[in-house]
Order: sequence, then structure tokens, then C-alpha cells
Amino acid sequence: MPAAMRTMALPFRLLAGGFAALVLTTAAAERDDHAAARERFPLVWEAAQHGPDRAWRKLAVGLEHYPLFPYLELAALERRKSELTRAEVDAFLARWPDSLPAELLRGEFLAELARRADWKDFVDLYTGTERSTELRCAALAAHLALGAPPDFARDVEPLWRSAKPLPAACDPVVDWARRTGELTAARIWQRIDAAAQAGQAELVTTLAGWLDGADRAAAERTALAIRDPAAALNQAASWPDAPHARAAAVVAFVRLARRDSDAAEAQWNALATHFAWDAEQRGRILRAIAVQRAASYAPDALTRLADLPDDADDDASREWRVRAALAAQDWRAALAGLERMTPAQQTDARWRYLRARTLTKLDRENDAAPLFAALAREANFHGFLAADWLDRPYTICARDPDLDAAATAVVRRQPDLARAFEFFALGRLPEARREWDFALAKLDARERRAAAVRASELGWYDRAVYTFNQGEDQHLYALRFPLARRDAIERAAHAAGIDPAWAYAIIRAESAFTTDARSGADAYGLMQLLPGTARQLAKVEKVSFSSPTALFDPDLNIRLGTRYLAALATRHDGSPWLATAAYDAGEDPLGRWIEARDALEPDFFIETIPYKETREYVARVLAFSVIYDWRLTGAAQPLAARLPRIGQAYEPAGDAARKAVVCPAPASVETAAVSSSAKR
Repeated sequence: MPAAMRTMALPFRLLAGGFAALVLTTAAAERDDHAAARERFPLVWEAAQHGPDRAWRKLAVGLEHYPLFPYLELAALERRKSELTRAEVDAFLARWPDSLPAELLRGEFLAELARRADWKDFVDLYTGTERSTELRCAALAAHLALGAPPDFARDVEPLWRSAKPLPAACDPVVDWARRTGELTAARIWQRIDAAAQAGQAELVTTLAGWLDGADRAAAERTALAIRDPAAALNQAASWPDAPHARAAAVVAFVRLARRDSDAAEAQWNALATHFAWDAEQRGRILRAIAVQRAASYAPDALTRLADLPDDADDDASREWRVRAALAAQDWRAALAGLERMTPAQQTDARWRYLRARTLTKLDRENDAAPLFAALAREANFHGFLAADWLDRPYTICARDPDLDAAATAVVRRQPDLARAFEFFALGRLPEARREWDFALAKLDARERRAAAVRASELGWYDRAVYTFNQGEDQHLYALRFPLARRDAIERAAHAAGIDPAWAYAIIRAESAFTTDARSGADAYGLMQLLPGTARQLAKVEKVSFSSPTALFDPDLNIRLGTRYLAALATRHDGSPWLATAAYDAGEDPLGRWIEARDALEPDFFIETIPYKETREYVARVLAFSVIYDWRLTGAAQPLAARLPRIGQAYEPAGDAARKAVVCPAPASVETAAVSSSAKR
């Protein structure tokens, strides 16, 4: 742990004894040196947050020109937020204008003024640019309290349309709208419908209480349709054939179909003639049932999809028509499904590749060849597979960033970016990202590019990954696919017996090298490991694992993650693509898919994976593996070699089989770098 971060971990009571040693004599001995200031700042910040005011100010002598100095003042003011005066806040805003610390203090003080019901100062300080829903509602409440009611359509309706519950700060405004008759039944139903689409049963229940009679009963049916669609449909035969009842039944059918298409089908047979469905409602129900049956590869999936009315088709049903045909190895049906796709769908690399592969299954190699040839010039999963099919080198056209000197100069002196980079150097990544986002809003396109390059130079790699993700910027492979932590990754991969390029690809896909990444599924760190999995691996590896946050240590995360990849590969005959699918979806779902479709060739199997996230993840990781193999060695193992058939042992290609990477002239012929299957 860096010295700065060790200091930050110390409680304030242990810091008090060190105050004297860090006062004027130390400060006077130091020049305006960021490295030295970086060592001192965490201690002073801790003091500003928890110690007496005079103490932190003595400690801060000499840090006045350090980029993070305003955060010391901010911490001291935040600590006494309940007693802050308007004059103190105004003075801080004047000292640090147009800065994130100023915006943070303004927002916190506005919330405090609202708590105090000090509406005059609130209105004076409120700028109207605040994005917080709480503050927007507090501003409306302030105007109400000062005798200036809002205009509903202009001021309130944008908030009212939210499909999620509003914060308590909005209650006075909503109460005003109800008292004045602005919240008509039609407007309440507008929000109920939005909440129903978002699955917000509690909000629908609350709104139902604002309605009367038949409307209230209908809204309560909608809430039931969200919470328990099976129960709702069991009751639906007793519902009146009215617009809101039909809408609630549609919600229930769509939600039940996702859970149990057989049950939804049975309910449809019972209720199809009970309601006077319009074409859109009937289509939504039939499509939901058909798509879910296709996603579970029911025997009647193709028939179900084929029987959909033309106006009930959408992109999802068209795609599942193709997947169901591929799973059944019905090549003519697959080609027919591909031909039904919209022009926009047909331009996607996935469907162009599958058209070419399907044509080969129908012995139409001459028709497939030009499709493969065009794809082979693209640097994505399907482009690499097409190049393998034609035995051609891979096309990757790498370029260096064309930086503007003036933009680079702006970045070097931009104070918000300076604060972002200092927080990054201190390991305070949430604060670094917050300052980064604040800074980028002020920069033009060329300055943003320069900022991303500078971040990468400093080791903050994910900034470039997320910045250079479209258009010509996708050719900046060195920035988009950094060889970060190379020694650690190669060492851990070799120790685990896996390909370092594969380990790199997993890290790039999982976190883009964000060491403190944490997912909604509670996965941590570079390789996004679940704590339970990591704890088991740590026991095997005989390494300490104190808590889930230990996975924010890159070395530990890489060591355990590569071991986990190796274990998954071992369970699947060494196959990287199956292990990748298991890494994302889990072993149980993958086992079910293998049991159902183990005869499919790997490229077809990947496209029939029911989970959209896993389908795209496997393709993305395999494409990244090729790119990282090239970045590490200058050549690449054929992607096809990474795709052994299910049940076949994986044999890495030897040096003789490695493929060259070229950039054909003219470069403009190449499709713009990595398509959606290889984007981040």
C-alpha cells in the first residue's frame, strides 16, 4: 500500500500526535512538489474532516497551491454543515469558482437550506442547473412557500413523468398539484402506465390510492399484474373488458411469459376470447410467448415464431427465428429468417457472418465467399472467424493518436483534470472519476482525446478505453487495449497454465482495468470475482483473504482470477470459449445448454446462448483475445483454434500456425475498427 494510502487509513486520534511534526518547519522545507504534497495531503484531509479547525489549517501550510487544497476547506465546511452561514458558503464559492468542490458545497448547502426552510437564501443560491431531483423539487417548494406557484406543464410534469418513486422532497409539490386539480385521472394513469412498464408495483399501488371507484380497482389490478402475473391472470376472467383491464392483462402476460411460457400459453388459451384485444396487444402477448419459447428452445419454437402476424414481429422475434433454426440445424429456415431481418439488422457483422455460414451449409460456397471476404477486413469476432474461414491474415489497422498541441496544453493546465489526476495518484478512484466527469463537460472533442491520452500515460487506463470507443478512435489499439500490469498478468497466467492473451481479454471485458470495479452482482476488482468464489480460491492458493474489498488489490485479483479461469477450462477439456461462457453465466446454465445442443458447432452454439449478455460476452472476449495475442506477440493464434467442438480437447495452435496481422491498403476500405461485438 502506498504511504499516502496507509496514512489515510489511520483514525484521527492517532494522527493528533503527529501534528507538531508537520507544522511550519516541514511545510517551509518543501517546495511546490506534488510528490511531497501527495504524502501530506491524506493526513491533512483526515484532520479537516475530524479535527479542530486550527489543527488542519496549521498542517495545510505549504499546500495552498496543491490541486486538492480546496477539498481541505470543503471537508472542514461539510463537517459543520448544520451551522454554516450563507457568508461562509459564498466566500468558498468565490475562492473556487466553477470547480467541483464549489458545486458539491453548493448542493449540500442547498439541501441544508431546504431542511431549514430558509427559502429566500435557497432561491438566491439555486442556479437551475442542478441535476438532483431532490433539489429541483426543493426549488419548486421554495417558490410555493414564497407565493410563486409553479407552472405544472413546464416545471412539474417532467418530474411527474418519472417511472420511479420521487424523493420526499417532491411531496409538497405533488400535494400542491393534487390540491389544485392538476393531477387529473388521465395524468395519474399516464404515470401508472410508465411505472408498469418499469415494473414498479409499489408506485402503482400508491398511485392507485389517488383514484376512485373503477379506476382504483383497475390500477390495483395493474399492480397485481406486476407483482404476481400468474395470480392476476387467474383472476382476469372476472375482469371487465375495459381498456385498463386489458392493459393490465398484457402486462401480466408479458411478465409471466418470461418466467413460464407454458403457463402463459395456457392462460392465453383461456383468455384469448375474453377480451377484445387490439392488434398491438395481441401481438405483444403472442410475441412474448413465442420469443420465450424460442429462448428455451421448445420444440414448437420455430412454428410459434412463424405463426406470428407480420405486424407482431420485432427485432427480437426476427433474431430468435434465426437462432431457433440454427439450434434445430434447419439451414433453410435459418436463411429464411435471415432474409426477414430489417436492413439495419442485416448490416450487423453477426448476421452477415451467419448468412455466409448458413450458405455453406446449403452448399452455396460461391455465394458465401464474398460475404466472408468483406467480413475478413473487420477487426471483430465475426471478422476474425471469416478470415479463418478463408485462411487469410487478420485485418487490424492500428494508428497513433493525432494530438493537437493546443489541446494538450489545455489539458496540462486544466485545474479539474489536475485534481482528477491527483486523486488517481492517491488511489481515490471514485473522487478521481467524479472530477474527471466534471472536467470533461468543459472540454471539446480534441481536448477530451488529449485528456484520455494523458490519463493513460499516468496509468489510468480505463479513461482511454471509454473515451476511444467510436469512429476512427477505435483504431487506437495501444490505448484501447493497454498492456497494463504485464509482468503480473503474464506471471499469473503462466502459473495457472492459461494463455496471457485470454487473461488480458477477460480483464478488458470485465473491468477495463478499473481496479475498484464492483458490479451489481457484487463482483469485485479487475477480473470481477465473487467473494465466495475468491474465498475458495484463496484457500487453495494458501493466500490471505480478509474481506471482499481485498479483491481491489490487483495482484491478488489477477492471481485468483487466472486460477479460476484455469479451473473452468479444466472442466471443459481446456476450451477457452466454454470456460468464458461459464465465467459469465455460471456452470449450471452452461451445463443445460451443452446438454441440449452439444452437437452444434461452436460458432452456431455461441449464437444460440439464451442470455444476450453471455452471447455478446463470449464473442467480445474471444475477439479481445486475438487483439491481445497480437499486442503481446506480434501475431495471433487463429480464433478458430480457440473454438474446439464440445467434448474435443483444446490444443493451442503452434507457432507455425500463428496468423499475421495486416492493414490492407487503402485503409479506408476497412470497416471502422471494432464493431459492436468488440466494443466496450
